[in-house]
Formats: sequence, structure tokens, C-alpha cells
Amino acid sequence: MLMIPIRDTQRTTHFPIMNWLIIITNVLVFLVEYYSPANFSNGFVASYALTPASINLSHPSTLLPFITHMFLHGSWYHLLSNMWFLMIFGDNIEDRLGSFRYLLFYVLGGLSAALLQFVFDPASTVPTLGASGAIAAVMGAYFVLFPASRVVTFIPIFIFGGFIRLPAIVYLGIWFLMQVFSGFSSFVIGSGTAGGVAWWAHIGGFLFGMLLVRAFAKKTAPYSADDQISPRW
Repeated sequence: MLMIPIRDTQRTTHFPIMNWLIIITNVLVFLVEYYSPANFSNGFVASYALTPASINLSHPSTLLPFITHMFLHGSWYHLLSNMWFLMIFGDNIEDRLGSFRYLLFYVLGGLSAALLQFVFDPASTVPTLGASGAIAAVMGAYFVLFPASRVVTFIPIFIFGGFIRLPAIVYLGIWFLMQVFSGFSSFVIGSGTAGGVAWWAHIGGFLFGMLLVRAFAKKTAPYSADDQISPRW
């Protein structure tokens, strides 16, 4: 089931400067990939994307892609869809964590996502790249911190579609279950990826966000229900 998030109803109290810096970094790196000569671009991706079969845990020089892969993307659609999710959910998590703790949380979430993908498919020669594992950590954090918020969602129905306001716990819960289903289905075809998607990275990131976000959150009183839900829509 395709569920396209349009926006959430969770208010923020601070401008999400770190979230925007992460978005800008991803865009700039992609522009380097996209507009560079093919030989440079291919070498750039080969060097900094995560190719599990190329990882040697006893050689630290091969481990850098566990971090760098999350700032690469394979297409404009890949980039824009990831950045759209990050704009919707990331500002609220930065608001609750603070900018620098949010950056650390984001990077560690992406690292955890890559590690789980590596564990489930260590022999893969297919490069893994994209911010979706780190963004899944942000979504897992949102699932825990703002379950009563609403996600305005577009659901295509044939050539038409409709908008619906889903509780975040429902929207993100469905999203996570779809990743789990796809992850286990990928074993049927003998790979940790299916359809070019690193499902286990999504799962690992989401679980990281769910389990560890409270360790990063500022020790402030939680928002009231009136603060959590905007009266718009």
C-alpha cells in the first residue's frame, strides 16, 4: 500500500537548522555525483558507498563507507523522496534532542542501519547508498516521542486518491511492518535487498530510533496534547 506523507501536525519551537544542514549536505553531494564526469562519479560512488563484500572488519580503511554511504543517492527520485521524509519528521526530533545531539543521533542511526544490512547480507556486491537508514532512525524516534501527532497522508486509489489524517503511531507502524515484511521476503530471492532497496537498513535504523531516542532527548517536560496537535486541517 502506497502512503505518501504530505506533512505532520506536530509543532516545533526552534528552527531546525541541523536538519536543514543535513538536507543541504545531501543535495550538494548528489550534485557532485550527478554533474561530474562519469569516470569520476562512478569512482566516487564506488569509494564511498557501502559494498558489504568489500568490507574487512580488521582493516579500518574499509570501514569509512559505513558513514559516507548515507550522504550518497542513486537518482533524483531517491534524493527527493528521502529529503521529503526528513523534512516532515526530522524537525521535530531535532526540536526535542537539540541540534548537536540530533546530528549525533542521525549519524549513529545511519551507522546502525548499515551494520544490520551488513549482518544480513555480508557477501553482497551491490553498493548500498542513501540516507534512508538514518531517516528511518528519525522516524523510529518520532514513533516513540510523538505517537499522537497526525500525518496528513495521500493514498492513491486507481487514478484518483484521497487525503487522510493518520495518527503517527499508525502511519509509522504500518511503514515499519512493511519494511519487516519486505526484509524477510528478500530472503526468498536470496539477497538482503529486493527491488534495489536495503530493507534491513530501514529496519535497523527504525529500531535504533525507537530504542535509543530517549537517551538523546533533552530532559524537558513532554508536550501537552494541545501542543502536539495543530488545529489546522
